[in-house]
Amino acid sequence: MSIRYELLTLLRDHGPLSRAQLAGRLEVPRRRLLAELDHLVEAGRVVEAECAGPRRGRRSTLVKLDPGLRFAAVDLDARSVGVEVTDGCLRAVASYSERCDIRTGPVNVLGRATRILEKMRAQGHFTQLDAIGIGLPGPVSFREGVPVSPPIMPGWDRHPVRDVLSGEHGCPVAVDNDVNVMTLGEQHSGVARTVDNLIFVKIGSGSGVGCGMQIAGRIYRGAAGCAGDIGHIQVDADGPVCSCGNVGCLEALFSQEALARHAESAADDGRSLLLAELLAAKGCLTARDVADGAAAGDAVCIGIVRAGGRQVGQVLAGLVSFMNPSMIVIGGDLADLGHILLAELRSVVYQRSLPLATGDLPMVLSELGARAGVVGAAVLASELAYGGPVS
Repeated sequence: MSIRYELLTLLRDHGPLSRAQLAGRLEVPRRRLLAELDHLVEAGRVVEAECAGPRRGRRSTLVKLDPGLRFAAVDLDARSVGVEVTDGCLRAVASYSERCDIRTGPVNVLGRATRILEKMRAQGHFTQLDAIGIGLPGPVSFREGVPVSPPIMPGWDRHPVRDVLSGEHGCPVAVDNDVNVMTLGEQHSGVARTVDNLIFVKIGSGSGVGCGMQIAGRIYRGAAGCAGDIGHIQVDADGPVCSCGNVGCLEALFSQEALARHAESAADDGRSLLLAELLAAKGCLTARDVADGAAAGDAVCIGIVRAGGRQVGQVLAGLVSFMNPSMIVIGGDLADLGHILLAELRSVVYQRSLPLATGDLPMVLSELGARAGVVGAAVLASELAYGGPVS
């Protein structure tokens, strides 16, 4: 790992520091550090800040990231697009989100993200972007910057997302799976700040179930970039056909469509008066209706959530025994199923995994919530701009 990357990320995460503080934390010769700082000043990455120290005597000049640095973070979900522009320390400068159907294709969806960024530029939030990070709700070839056979993204297969955005905005672009990006965000700014071995589980109303894994402080993507795609692990050999074409996948049993199917069945046969009334009023039911019903105490909705929690827990139990993480974080827009879901996950994972692996294993809800994606995309962009390993 280069001194330049370590220096820039120190300033990113800790704010202005003196040269002596930087030398002490990086444990490099002062002459080498000063030379590197000179290069970064010339490159427009860092500037001298206000002095620190006592009023009398010699005061140290602080070094900080150039306040003009700007990163764009784009978080695409099945039904929404979120865009945030940050400074070099990843503090939000401007943010915006809107409804957007990923199934309308890459030209439309990426075009909307670009129009949002152009509006932010016109509002004076930036003049030039230094890097863009983007998360996509499907398998991604991280090396090539393209989605690969994404089940819920028709028309996106092999679309050159990285090259398109780089050409439009004149800056480097990093493209990753949305759950990997959320994992980065939670580890950098959320509940997993001090954790190096992490499993992040996204439970979404539109994009199903996905998993991000961080091992020894680095995102694990696998040989082709599809590690963590737990939604397509089989949990029921006699289950329904999944969108991927296989049978009994976790996503086929615990997803927007699956939850809606269970809810409408319960409404039709009279097991839930609440769901029956909603179905009569709306004509159809969604995963959000199940979540809201569970929160309201409807026994059938709670049962649906618990059944899904047990299925997710079966998969997580295998991951825990295999990976031995320090923490499991549950996120996504259905994470507010909350304690009902967590109780089932904990019960299955603690029962089925090795005792040594679960002895001190916390399973908690995401601290960043809906912001995990844009925070992680900003981290991804900063690593690209600062010359790091891009996690």
